Amino acid sequence: MTEIDLSDLARDGGGSPNLRAYLARPEGEGPWPGVVVAHEVFGVDEQMRRHADRMARAGYLTVLPDLYSDGGGLRCVRGVVSALGAGHGRAFTDLLAGRDWLRAQNDCTGRVGVLGFCLGGGFAIASAPDFDASAPNYGYLPGDLQAVAARSCPMVASYAARDRTLVGAADRLRGALREAGVPNDVKEYPDAGHSFLNEAPNGPRPLRVVLRAMGTGPHPESAADAWERIGSFFAEHLGGEREAES
Repeated sequence: MTEIDLSDLARDGGGSPNLRAYLARPEGEGPWPGVVVAHEVFGVDEQMRRHADRMARAGYLTVLPDLYSDGGGLRCVRGVVSALGAGHGRAFTDLLAGRDWLRAQNDCTGRVGVLGFCLGGGFAIASAPDFDASAPNYGYLPGDLQAVAARSCPMVASYAARDRTLVGAADRLRGALREAGVPNDVKEYPDAGHSFLNEAPNGPRPLRVVLRAMGTGPHPESAADAWERIGSFFAEHLGGEREAES
């Protein structure tokens, strides 16, 4: 796996001037469908790279753009969160740069999905009209949910009943997608909390105790089911393997 430079694609549309991304390539020969991974609020860390690697093993040419490329997390997080709230801005351009890079590759089929976690899950919902399939995980809902849903691609979404920050989000998202006639699979896991698809606690160490007390962190049983659903849904709407294996 390697790092690629998406600066030219991002810069032309007002994105990050020095946009970097992690590339995870399947074994063998393509062409493969593509996936853009939108990272958690903690940025491109080992956990997010593991998610990208998982998708590559499932047969997807996968790009993980670093939305904090210009300035790092502490400096950039406010701007990225603001972009999500506004529904437009640099972070959206950066994710689309990843999509455009994938579509330009000879070993990509041209069909590209978006997979997001936490903050990135919000981007996976808000940017769904620009992709062929979307998989938000514990993603924050956009203020204009009905308008986004009306133009959305097919979506498989996973939420956690013990996530106090997203109470009722699964029902609201499911209802909006159904009303818009969008193929969807939205599920809330009763025993899981925020970030339950992660394999280990992440983020700054001083915060981990607090996050653990809030019920945030891995829940392997729920995660296994969620990954199976993502794999089956992406296989149906993008092509590729049925399961995103560990």
